[in-house]
Amino acid sequence: MSAVFTAAVVGVEAVPVQVETDVRFGLPNFFIVGLPDAAVKEAKERIRAAARASNLDFPDTRVTVNLAPADLRKQGPAFDLPIALSVLGAQGVFPPDAFADCLVLGELGLDGSVRPVRGALAAALLCARRGFRALFVPERNAAEAAAVRGVSVRGVRHVRQLTDWAAGKENIPAWPRQKARAAHPPPETDFAHIRGQAHAKRALEIAAAGGHNVLLNGPPGTGKTLLARALPGILPPLSEEEAVETTVVASVAGLLPEGASLMRVRPFRHPHHSSSAVALVGGGAVPRPGEVSLAHRGVLFLDELPEFQRRVLEQLRQPMEDGDVTVARAHGTVRFPARCLIAAAMNPCPCGFASDPRKPCVCSLAVRERYRRRVSGPLLDRFDVLVEVPLQAASAQLTRAEEEPSEAVRKRVMRARTHQQRRGKGTPFLTNADIPPRRLDDWCALSPEAATLLSRAADRHVLSGRAVSRLRKVARTIADLAGGATSATIEPPHIAEALHYRLHEA
Repeated sequence: MSAVFTAAVVGVEAVPVQVETDVRFGLPNFFIVGLPDAAVKEAKERIRAAARASNLDFPDTRVTVNLAPADLRKQGPAFDLPIALSVLGAQGVFPPDAFADCLVLGELGLDGSVRPVRGALAAALLCARRGFRALFVPERNAAEAAAVRGVSVRGVRHVRQLTDWAAGKENIPAWPRQKARAAHPPPETDFAHIRGQAHAKRALEIAAAGGHNVLLNGPPGTGKTLLARALPGILPPLSEEEAVETTVVASVAGLLPEGASLMRVRPFRHPHHSSSAVALVGGGAVPRPGEVSLAHRGVLFLDELPEFQRRVLEQLRQPMEDGDVTVARAHGTVRFPARCLIAAAMNPCPCGFASDPRKPCVCSLAVRERYRRRVSGPLLDRFDVLVEVPLQAASAQLTRAEEEPSEAVRKRVMRARTHQQRRGKGTPFLTNADIPPRRLDDWCALSPEAATLLSRAADRHVLSGRAVSRLRKVARTIADLAGGATSATIEPPHIAEALHYRLHEA
């Protein structure tokens, strides 16, 4: 009997799995039990070929492999290497307890080579929580796993390396942990390249500073998409904790480049409007993260918002409110993180020129209304900043006037975020958009004049409770940008600007 620990990824978290092997006399057969999927069942053929190619003594008897816990579904080829080691340990190739306090994962090639797998970073986080002595992963996953502090990660190229290590014949050194890069890469789209649109740039600055969802509305060709693409360039760099969170999601989804360590650039996802609900929010028979989770701690850009199917857009309401996605299936419930800044762009009507004073709109009133109804009121209510992006005159596009670069805006955003982090020190709330209801009165305190202005506006425009709460959070961000720590309370000018964005016709 031999046992080796490995990990199964459930959602974006790894859970421990013990691979137990029993080798007995009998007719040659190889059984894998414990809810394996097709890829895990096929492992026995890969393992047998890899052992033969590596000149390892593979048992020619009855072999039973159990993946415990037996009620957890096991998926993917990452179980190849631990199953192979468990079988070889039971056969006596090396001491059966050699991997008793280690965790192993990797896919095997027919020649015994170890191929990269998904979820290595999640497995490293599991090792840190459970205190495993070492983590053996494919060499091309080692940099990713070594990003977790306090975990001894060993990169493996061939199964023979591990059998020799277990037998005391070879040393596999710990993989060095890469130092974080302090430099912020230049943005692909810079505010300096966008002529005019100062009002829209100000709105994006507020959205970036407080993590608020923003909706850009205007005729075609006004620069809405360009403005949204410039949004990541004014966001602060990822903290160590945020980098781990985003990298785990990318690793589980198989989007992390081989040999990469932690992600240092905030993700920017821009799905096509033909995307399905599963592609956008996650799910499927085997739950996988969707675009809103792949954009975690970054930006999800929804261009041509009304062109998305309405039932698909409605799936975003819960992630926009809670910052995560919960997928319930018959065999269990999986949670994916989804705390991202959602930026959307739309035209005012199908032809696009309903708000353009210079071009006549050819859409009837009924057509315009039907177009606007593609985006429901509850979904629009979850956008904190609504901004009109007008068509610019040709002379404004051809001017050589210097525009403020993204780097200057980013510095102001970072100062505002610093105030928010000090205010929320010791809590998981990183931005004003995350402020929970119980903290609203403490962190978004209104002066008497500001409270009166907000009350009158709420009564006049019949604002919902959610809208009032989000108004206060946006006003708090505007105050942070204006004075930060010196603005203990929210004043009327902050409320007035927040109202301008909230009450703008989208």
